Amino acid sequence: MLEVTCAIIFKNNHVLIAQRSISMKLPLKWEFPGGKVEPGESKLACLAREIKEELNLDISIGKGLTGVMHHYPEFSLRLYPFICAYQGGELNAVEHAQVKWEKISNLMAYDWAAADVPVVKELMELYQ
Repeated sequence: MLEVTCAIIFKNNHVLIAQRSISMKLPLKWEFPGGKVEPGESKLACLAREIKEELNLDISIGKGLTGVMHHYPEFSLRLYPFICAYQGGELNAVEHAQVKWEKISNLMAYDWAAADVPVVKELMELYQ
């Protein structure tokens, strides 16, 4: 079971969403950015590290949302989402096909990775 964190990064009433590259698992699906927790690493340290490595952003990490366990045909994961705030850095998508700041009200228009769908729904309930 993979342990994965994801950041719902707020900036100017928009959240950052990322489209997986064609070479990644679940190609071209949309997700909240984050990554795998390394052995001995805390979820918060993982999230800060992944966002810096993948997007060159500094964030402050706030409260966690409801965790999601999802079973894809090839692998299973436990996803830990956190509400975050943009603190600085020049956005640079290192691994993703594209990243964009989007209004919460528009999130359901995207083709999300299945594990992220419950996170999107919870976020929309909280912020609309």
